[in-house]
Amino acid sequence: MDSSLRIVFAGTPEFAAESLKALLQQGEHEVVAVYTQPDRPAGRGRELKASPVKQLAQEHRIPVLQPASLKDPEAVAELAALDPDLMVVAAYGLLLPADVLDIPRLGCLNVHASLLPRWRGAAPIQRAILAGDRETGITIMQMDVGLDTGAMRYMERFPISDNDTGASLHDRLALLGGEALVAALELLVAGELPAEAQNNDDATYARKLTKEEASLDWRQPAEQLARAVRAYNPVPVAFTTLAGQVVRIWQAKALAETTTAPPGMIISADRDGLRIAAGNGSVLLLEALQLPGGKPLSVLQLLNARRDQLAAGQVLGA
Repeated sequence: MDSSLRIVFAGTPEFAAESLKALLQQGEHEVVAVYTQPDRPAGRGRELKASPVKQLAQEHRIPVLQPASLKDPEAVAELAALDPDLMVVAAYGLLLPADVLDIPRLGCLNVHASLLPRWRGAAPIQRAILAGDRETGITIMQMDVGLDTGAMRYMERFPISDNDTGASLHDRLALLGGEALVAALELLVAGELPAEAQNNDDATYARKLTKEEASLDWRQPAEQLARAVRAYNPVPVAFTTLAGQVVRIWQAKALAETTTAPPGMIISADRDGLRIAAGNGSVLLLEALQLPGGKPLSVLQLLNARRDQLAAGQVLGA
């Protein structure tokens, strides 16, 4: 096999941009075109903004295509005309129908942020934290028409720490995705990249995150609530209510103590944070909050100005 491949890259967010960056830095292959989702309105002005992948492609003068769908015959023909050896897909956000998957000589490889078959779907990073998984990683998968059901070609494992948030784990896995992609392509060119079928019996589904699920239920154990706070940071951000107003929670941890106070009650407020009663008599320490109209601050900072609002005895989520 020729050591240099004609590659079409498809991706949209920062996670995907790291894989494209690694591919370009390796310099072994020709990225003949980049596919990314259409520009979206962003910011207060709602001006159209290019995706991170598009911005990177433009910096490297790579042709960018942004079809609204790949089911359009014209879009399929345009891709076929590129005559790619391989298509690399990372968090693209559009479905690839069978006639698209069949175009590249070597098919389509996907950079997926989980250890498949665990956490197929849209939000594998956050679901791994929510479930209390101790490790995650990157799977380079041969794509088929199913949802992350294709054969596994390469895998890199990575531990999840007790301090990892959705943001920190995303950033580390984005870098690992680029490294795994480069390693997998080296093996592919050498003819040493095996394909292992997934065990569907072990599959779990990482459904898309919603704002509604980020509302904390204080009847849950503190450990589970702490995982939710970490998983939903920075999107959609865990929240509760206090005196009828929404309070966002950016940092929290479960404490090794118990309480008889009802779930949601503020047990104490001091420089370390707010101690909140949670399910099964457990206690959650809130360390960083965002009150309505304000920015995220440590509880110590908030107590200097809002001590009355955060007094012991008040109940969150009531």
